[in-house]
Amino acid sequence: MTAGTPRGFQDILPEEALARERISETARAVFSEAGYLPVETPLMEDLSALSGAGSVGESPFRLFDSDGRLLVLRPDLTLPVARLAAGRLADAPRPLRLRYSAPVVRERQSLRGQPRQFTQLGVELIGGEAADSEVEVVTLLARVLDELGVETWHIACGSVAPVAGLLDACAPDDAFRERAQELVHASDFVALDELASAAGIPDAAARALARIPRIHGDREALDELDALLAEAGVEEGARGVRELRDLAERISGAVPAGRLSFDFSTVNSFDYYTGIIFKGYAAGTTGAVASGGRYDRVLANLGLDDACACGFALSLERLQEALGERGESGLVSGAAPTERPLRVAVPKGSLFADTVALLARAGLPTEELAEPGRRLIIPAGDVEYVIVRAQDAPAFVAYGGADCGFCGSDSIIEAGVDLLALVDCRYGACRFIVAEPRSAAGKAEEAYAWRGSVRVATKYPRITQDYYDRIGRRVDILALHGNIELGPIVGMADRIVDITATGTTLRENDLVVVDDVLECTARFFASPSSWRVDGRVRDLCDRVAAAVGEGE
Repeated sequence: MTAGTPRGFQDILPEEALARERISETARAVFSEAGYLPVETPLMEDLSALSGAGSVGESPFRLFDSDGRLLVLRPDLTLPVARLAAGRLADAPRPLRLRYSAPVVRERQSLRGQPRQFTQLGVELIGGEAADSEVEVVTLLARVLDELGVETWHIACGSVAPVAGLLDACAPDDAFRERAQELVHASDFVALDELASAAGIPDAAARALARIPRIHGDREALDELDALLAEAGVEEGARGVRELRDLAERISGAVPAGRLSFDFSTVNSFDYYTGIIFKGYAAGTTGAVASGGRYDRVLANLGLDDACACGFALSLERLQEALGERGESGLVSGAAPTERPLRVAVPKGSLFADTVALLARAGLPTEELAEPGRRLIIPAGDVEYVIVRAQDAPAFVAYGGADCGFCGSDSIIEAGVDLLALVDCRYGACRFIVAEPRSAAGKAEEAYAWRGSVRVATKYPRITQDYYDRIGRRVDILALHGNIELGPIVGMADRIVDITATGTTLRENDLVVVDDVLECTARFFASPSSWRVDGRVRDLCDRVAAAVGEGE
């Protein structure tokens, strides 16, 4: 039997290696001509040194060396290059123009062969003038995409400054600010709506907080942002709008009309970025081919105050996909999403009828959905409905099987993939609870006292883990696929976390509710790429939101 590679790691055979080499050489030539010099950093970094620069995340690839230091396989190149610039090149003339081409390692799910090792081609401009640096870097991204021959590329640009300034002005406390930033980072805009409306902040600030992450468009989008911030009385956040206006004006000759949009769903990592954030997309790919922004705070954390830093990284693997480069392990791009009908994931089962009714109120053709039979893809004019299990809808959208879809918010949480939760559809309500046998009241607490953890049976491990993290208790999760009520009854677990509607099943099995975990309803959601590139998805989102309002 031939030995294989670990999951997410792969051999690159000659045909694909040649394609990757061509892409890398083209990018390197563009970067070199712009004056960027090569650097290399170690594959392994001292975790404490890297964490001092910025958040490293929960990388599982960690080990102790013989000196007792905790090392990490680098999850990206920006932090290591920033560390190098602040250390070895601290006295070098500024600005520094540095480029790199190297593999990085991150944990990924096994779905669709997602790599855990991939290659970044990127640049970092350190110590230049802020506005000039942003213009140079975004212009360079446009140029390299053109030189590579990427068709119908698009750059979506936002800024952390408006949201950060708004929170500085209106957040009642640090807990609110942290929760709001967390929800913006996670693209859970429905939960952000709920937070904004329930926090007791001024109405204008609540409207701005809920609306800003959804703003998308050309320069007129900046007018809307200006108006929201002015109404909320936020001056500091307006800095980001001025910077974006200046950027749009100065790069208009380098970025063709229609290739640049302003999109504040790109905003994330408030402890990392300090100004503009941008992502590059290409037809036929399900994720960004490039990602970058301004990250002055990283340099400040490393001791370089008042130094601007801006850069971006290209994904070699996604460039292969966008360019249709066939290889033994590479993917080949299909048709551009906008060249085919809009694909909407429709959940079968208990959410099906309400979803079809909402689509009809939103003005979409739904006649073919009346009796779908065993068909899995149902054409309906300019739309294709993909009929899936609710639990699978997030995966279909995240990995390109559909552009947008509907499912319960619990399914989005459990999927753990990169999605934008956009509209609360107000149906399919369910309640997650913690329950235990009536006859075992108090035993879970006793077991926790001596064992140090609670044993919980559930079909929802992510929701369960999030709940116990929130209350600060250790949990040992027993993942089951059905009849989880048996877990505590037969002594396998102390408690369960499950959905309840009427409570009948709990009563029939002598289980009582101990605590509420969360309440869920159906969501309309989309992949980041389809939301930022395909206007049909944004149009459908507006129509769905209006239809929800009409149905209340």
